[in-house]
Amino acid sequence: MASTFFRGCVVQCATPAIDKTDNNGEREIDVVSLYLLFLVQMITSGLQIIYTQDEVAFVQNLVYYVERAYRTPDYGMWERGSKYNDGTPEIHASSIGMAKSALEAINGCNLFGEKGASWSVIFVDIDAHNRNRSIFETLLPRESSSKGVDAALIPTISFPAFATHEEVLAVETKANVIRRLKGLYGFKRFNRDGYKSKLEDTTSKYYRNGETKEFENIECEWPLFYMFMIIDGVFKSIPEQVDEYQNLLKARIKRDVNGDPVIPMYFSVGEDSVEFEKQEPGSQLRQASEEGSGGKGGMFLWNQAMLVIAQLLTGGLLHINELDPIRRYLPSYNRPRKGGRYSAFQQGTATDLVVQIVLIAESMRLQAMMATYGIQTQTPHEVEPVQIWSSNELVKVYKYLGVNAKLNLHGRPLRPVGALGTSKVYRVCGMTVLCYPLIFEVSEFYLYRDMALLIDDIKTELQFVGKYWRLSGRPTVCLLIREEHMRDPQFKEMLDLLAMLKKGHCDGTKVRIGRLQNLIASSCIEHLDFMNIVDTSELEMTFQQFSQLKHEYIGYQSLTDVPRALVYSEDSKDYSHLATKPIWEILDALKSTEGLYARAQLFGILLNREGPKYEFGDQTGCLRYWPAVRYCSSLLRHTVDSISPFITTVLVNGKQLTVGVIGREETVFDKPMTPAEIQSVMYSTIQPYDVIQAVLQQEVVLYCGRLIATNPEMFKGILKIRVGWVLEAMKLYLKITSDSHSLENHSPYEVRQLLHKVMSVREWAIQEKLTPLQRRQLEGCLCRVPTRFYNQVWDVLTHTPLGIKVQGFHLPQQPTLSNMMRSELNFALEVEQMLNHINCSEYRQVVVELLCIVSTILHRNPELSFQHQLDLDYLVQDAFKIYCKDNKLEKSENLSPFFNTHYSLTTSYLARAVVNNVLQGGQLLTVSEADDEIGQEEPCRIS
Repeated sequence: MASTFFRGCVVQCATPAIDKTDNNGEREIDVVSLYLLFLVQMITSGLQIIYTQDEVAFVQNLVYYVERAYRTPDYGMWERGSKYNDGTPEIHASSIGMAKSALEAINGCNLFGEKGASWSVIFVDIDAHNRNRSIFETLLPRESSSKGVDAALIPTISFPAFATHEEVLAVETKANVIRRLKGLYGFKRFNRDGYKSKLEDTTSKYYRNGETKEFENIECEWPLFYMFMIIDGVFKSIPEQVDEYQNLLKARIKRDVNGDPVIPMYFSVGEDSVEFEKQEPGSQLRQASEEGSGGKGGMFLWNQAMLVIAQLLTGGLLHINELDPIRRYLPSYNRPRKGGRYSAFQQGTATDLVVQIVLIAESMRLQAMMATYGIQTQTPHEVEPVQIWSSNELVKVYKYLGVNAKLNLHGRPLRPVGALGTSKVYRVCGMTVLCYPLIFEVSEFYLYRDMALLIDDIKTELQFVGKYWRLSGRPTVCLLIREEHMRDPQFKEMLDLLAMLKKGHCDGTKVRIGRLQNLIASSCIEHLDFMNIVDTSELEMTFQQFSQLKHEYIGYQSLTDVPRALVYSEDSKDYSHLATKPIWEILDALKSTEGLYARAQLFGILLNREGPKYEFGDQTGCLRYWPAVRYCSSLLRHTVDSISPFITTVLVNGKQLTVGVIGREETVFDKPMTPAEIQSVMYSTIQPYDVIQAVLQQEVVLYCGRLIATNPEMFKGILKIRVGWVLEAMKLYLKITSDSHSLENHSPYEVRQLLHKVMSVREWAIQEKLTPLQRRQLEGCLCRVPTRFYNQVWDVLTHTPLGIKVQGFHLPQQPTLSNMMRSELNFALEVEQMLNHINCSEYRQVVVELLCIVSTILHRNPELSFQHQLDLDYLVQDAFKIYCKDNKLEKSENLSPFFNTHYSLTTSYLARAVVNNVLQGGQLLTVSEADDEIGQEEPCRIS
């Protein structure tokens, strides 16, 4: 019975999976993922589905496709994209959850069955899986930016995907769907869903702007989800839930001409009842659709399939293990262990997990020096026959996976291998290989030159691997120590880190340092057997192992030969005035100037005027001075390595990024971008106005991506990370702490620490005795708002027919309220955009406090509504006037003393300003009177 069901699912899914899109060219990642998931279920149940190498290559390439679900906007289960049905795709939690489940199921699966060939095994990028898991659980209980909830999440968190086993998250998501979408006839798909409603214009593919408002409270209800809830109750052993939804379903069953039970596709509000239902939701009877009712409309097969499964399960004729042979319903650590030689997702979060560490020294000279500090390392020669590779070499190997000339499939895209992937030991082409992580790659960008940053990255890498490892066998991390590390003034800190690792821990993560030969037996080993069918005659020349440096003499004397970096500083001076001067003046300035940063600016002027081929004899020392390093890096238009995934990490955590200099045009990152696109944006938006910020903002983007992945709570209340303003917050903090060095004169590691400091201002503001003004300045730069703030602004807007105004920006009540919903992300972005028009950070924060106060007043007096436009600038000025009067101060243009008052006092003055407008200006009137005033457009005034 289960096999029959699986076969039907694959038949329904196969065509979209091959195209990866529907007939309209619209991506549906969930369908492709469902195909992969049931393919594994069927093969596990004993069916032979795949027969040829061509089919194996096809399936492997489908895996590559769904691996990027976490960053790929699609059209979702309902094939409509955003809630507005305007042709815009978006990232859906249901699609990502389906992809996560499919990747877990198919990793290590032999498509030919238990006795299949070595080349019929499917491989999954464990780092891609982890990104999908992380983003999926971050999005929940939301479905997407425009949909706060969607019934598509039920089959995602329950049968068939079982995409999360985080109990609290699953219960919260299910409860959210039930609370907001459950009806007497079925579940709504999502709020303001116009599909099949009597008001929907079926002649138009897309909705017009604001049309979704017309469907509120009259959305069709789908009994399909009653059956999903019955099946969920059986899997979760919740008999009360099974009984509840069986009773609800029983009332909606129809009979066909043969007397067999059929389930209508949906139930809709009749055309004559639409207005009554809008006024009193749930009051009107609904009509069953022709589709699925057994008449001319035929049967709705999805409903019928789910009805059969639900009846078989509740009747005891089908066991859940027959319906789910791979036991998706169980946590991974409770599932039957897979045999064979390929890695598989086997365990949950293991509290006793140990991260194994191998220390590789670049040379025997370095190894001897490390031994003097009690740190035992191995050289590449000593670990032979095991080879040490860059992860870029592993990318070359994976390029051969899934290649098929007949189907024009080119193998794995050239995607970097992440921290989890480099923690496996690989058997490939008769070789045993261990790869070092990306953080040890030599880069043209200057970040890798900062030892303190590398130390921090190592700690982060080990903690990340320890927290998110989900494979059988232990992770093995290769730490590569180069001779150039010895030259760094902070090499002692590196030695301190290695000494800590030697003791068996790294900030709470259990670690074990050992010889590679001793650790392999307990490692996770991945056999890349697909290479056995590749022509390997030229592969040995293709793959390069890490080369050991050789020295003629190894001894303590030679250790002193390694040159060390020097600490350097100079007074900053701006040479931009020479940009319009004759060339000879610039050359004279170069000859008479010794400062690195000064010379970098002068070389930049020459580069812009004369081009890169202009020759001028000069010798510059190799001292490290961060303003000069950053300036030159910007002139050379360098880009941070792998910056694109970090931007994507920020986006899929529900945030947006903007880059640009304050006061100039910003560019918004609201969708994933390629490295070339990112470079173009950075250097066209920023560099013309600030050369150094073109690379400094890249640093901050990178650090934000890393930080939000490990500490998402630090970004709570921040909707759009405006990098220019984040830099301003750092500068303010340096000023508050009396740090005389400019921001660009701080090392990359110090900049990262500054970011961490300003993002966590709420945690330390009281202990470090920040003044209210200082805290408002920092929070205002970040545009951080309180919990439920955007809901409060929505409530204010409902009481303000003529909208809200601040600093020349007008947020209208209509069509804002018609086009959007209270909890919608797009509405929050509109409000954030309004706040960004305030150029003074402390003023911005006070306006946030003011809106919270207005919301509280309206909440306590719901019968009131603003008669005119709500002018926030006027209210702030009025509060300042009251403050000056109470404190016997002359009113001035400087509001800083007012902004420096304690929060309780500021609240008092702002509240009095609002009440003052009520009493003197007649600013508020009852809601019933408000409709007559919408045509008037006057700002607030006090008589």
